[in-house]
Amino acid sequence: MVATAICSVSPFSQAVKLLDPPHSDSNPSIKIFANKSNLHRTQITSTRRKICNRVLKSSSNDVVTNVVATSEVELELESASNVVRKFYGGINGRDLSSVEPLIADNCVYEDLIFPHPFVGRKAILEFFEKFNDSISEDLQFVIDDISAEDSIAVGVIWHLEWKGRPFPFSKGCSFYKLEVVNGQRKIIYGRDSVEPAIKPGETALVAIRGVTWLLQQFPQLAERF
Repeated sequence: MVATAICSVSPFSQAVKLLDPPHSDSNPSIKIFANKSNLHRTQITSTRRKICNRVLKSSSNDVVTNVVATSEVELELESASNVVRKFYGGINGRDLSSVEPLIADNCVYEDLIFPHPFVGRKAILEFFEKFNDSISEDLQFVIDDISAEDSIAVGVIWHLEWKGRPFPFSKGCSFYKLEVVNGQRKIIYGRDSVEPAIKPGETALVAIRGVTWLLQQFPQLAERF
């Protein structure tokens, strides 16, 4: 009958009953077994805690190390805004050799008065070489404002000056995108938007409205843009 009762419960329930303090008083051997089991469980729990502490400590050290390493790299890199300032300084000084390392090999540069962008460092440097050959050294870019908070994108508001005086129709704004290449921040994309010499005013709104109407009537025209 006792055997039948023992077999009718799960092994886990049997273990619990064996370790149950009220029953252990009636059987000294069970009491000794319970004490040993409790000691064993205490040792396992202690070991687990030590392992967890080691893992947490190791993980924490790894995180701190990674943060410190990242911070050190950021400190060694030149700021994005300073790279762009050097870019303008090189153009003003007609020193393309100082501009070259600031431009990534696969850089794309858009000047919106040209029909197509300049792709690649070589094409961009050739453009600026022609630009420098076409204008006097007395014509200089002057930065009115530049964003300095972002590490990968820089906006610039600028104008041209002739011997320290504002040059007509020369206001512009530019956008630059940078990324780290071989441990150095370089320009990978640039776009210039320059003040137009002819300012149509409200006529531009009429033209935009007319083009919009045409696209609404003939949507297929958009495929030609």
